[in-house]
Amino acid sequence: MSGEHEFLRELKVEVEIELTEVQASHAEETMRLPVTDWLFDPTEAEREEIGLRGLRDAVEVLEVEVHEDDSRRGDHVA
Repeated sequence: MSGEHEFLRELKVEVEIELTEVQASHAEETMRLPVTDWLFDPTEAEREEIGLRGLRDAVEVLEVEVHEDDSRRGDHVA
């Protein structure tokens, strides 16, 4: 596996972990509570989730591009 493949794979794993943590915060449920009971700003959590989803999608696009580049060069990645 090339260095690029390994880096992208590890980045995707990290983003997925972060995304899971943000989703576990249940921001939509926190919004129903009085502001004084909030442990975090649910709007910020939603923004973070949107950003992480965008980053994950970008990594997936890069994975495809790296794979296509390897295929054109004749590299075979399992």
